[in-house]
Amino acid sequence: MDSVEENRETEENLVAFLTERSLVLAAAESCTAGLVADRIVRVPGASKVFWGSFVCYSPRAKMTMLGIESGILDRYGPVSAETAAAMAAGAVEKSGADLAVSVTGLAGPDGDGSGTPVGTVWIGTALKNGPETAKNFHFTGSRNELRNKAALEAVNQILKQLQEFF
Repeated sequence: MDSVEENRETEENLVAFLTERSLVLAAAESCTAGLVADRIVRVPGASKVFWGSFVCYSPRAKMTMLGIESGILDRYGPVSAETAAAMAAGAVEKSGADLAVSVTGLAGPDGDGSGTPVGTVWIGTALKNGPETAKNFHFTGSRNELRNKAALEAVNQILKQLQEFF
């Protein structure tokens, strides 16, 4: 059984929580490139509570799709707390969802020249008219293992945020 299937309970809990409260979730993904969305939509009924995901792999995509100001990316970089929080807030604003989760990180195999270690991931959350958060993680493994670990952790983080505020 692969790690996606082993951890399906997290996604099922997320979809159930959103459904019970009639909340809609959006995602903004960079290094995971749609893996968060994939995890969520594996759960039957997800279409009622999942708006979709912005896949914003490049800095330009983050600015164009999510409305992130170039100053945030220039000052803090694409792999930062500020960018993760802005991505989540932008996803809420652009989608009209009640909340959003974002993932930005460096999956490797090479660094980006900024000194940020491969495996560094920031996961952001935002609530409509509520707080934005960003939490740092460092994952190990191959490029695909890092991306899958980040996607699972993103689902965990938005579920924790939901449980705290709803």
